[in-house]
Amino acid sequence: MVVVLALGAAYVVAARKQETWAPGRTTAFLAGLATIVLVTCSFLGVYDTTLFWIRATQNTVLLMVTPLLLALGAPITLLMSAAPPGLAAWLRHHGRSAFAKFLTFPLTVTVVLIAPFVIIYLTPLYGLALDYPVVGGLVRVFLIAAGFLYFYSRVALDPTPRGGSHLVSVWISFTEVVFDGALGLVLWLGPLLAPAHYATAHPGWGPDPRTDQIIGAGVLWIGGDVAGLPFVGALFVRWVRDDQKRAKQIDERLNEEAESGEAPTGGLWWQNDPELAERFRRR
Repeated sequence: MVVVLALGAAYVVAARKQETWAPGRTTAFLAGLATIVLVTCSFLGVYDTTLFWIRATQNTVLLMVTPLLLALGAPITLLMSAAPPGLAAWLRHHGRSAFAKFLTFPLTVTVVLIAPFVIIYLTPLYGLALDYPVVGGLVRVFLIAAGFLYFYSRVALDPTPRGGSHLVSVWISFTEVVFDGALGLVLWLGPLLAPAHYATAHPGWGPDPRTDQIIGAGVLWIGGDVAGLPFVGALFVRWVRDDQKRAKQIDERLNEEAESGEAPTGGLWWQNDPELAERFRRR
């Protein structure tokens, strides 16, 4: 709660100092922080070590919902605008480094999006996160950080070290959908996770351990896909806007060439298009 309040206050103060900062970005970022409070301080937080499906819901939100909302708030752009010149220059320098480019490479962010649930549910880490609060807290931070790296690089409202294709983002989302289905089936049909812990922690009401894990598998499978729909929608909106912006730039360039008398008078249409001329030019 303290961390959420501190981040929210810092963001609002920095946003108010920007004359043209979009209110929608502030709303998205604060909504992302609100989801952290929701899954850690509501009944989801109370029973996250008691019922498997509640823990699955918490993890899904922290990986797929919270980071998307935070990324839509463009916090890196705001930080660079509000930070002292020295810090802003340091961020700009390291944000263009080879390591930053590696982290935002499409294959890297695909692994970053898929790996957390593999590590959590198919290794002993899951039981450790249930039994040790510090480990559980670190897992939550890891989920948010991994999700933010993915959505930051694909939504690209903040400056990124490499350009990203919208079609690549669609294929990564499709890969994540397939993976969610595979993991859901493994948890649905596989052995119980942390059976000793849940046998001891079971509150005496609610589903039995097997049914509990089946429900949780459904949450990870279907819930993960549903949680990704807003991202796909935002991706297509940005795709359309980028195409409109590119078309406007091409029209302006063609108009300038026509007014100056430099417009081409012959050739095929793709040879006269500024966007395609370099791709199909004669050698």
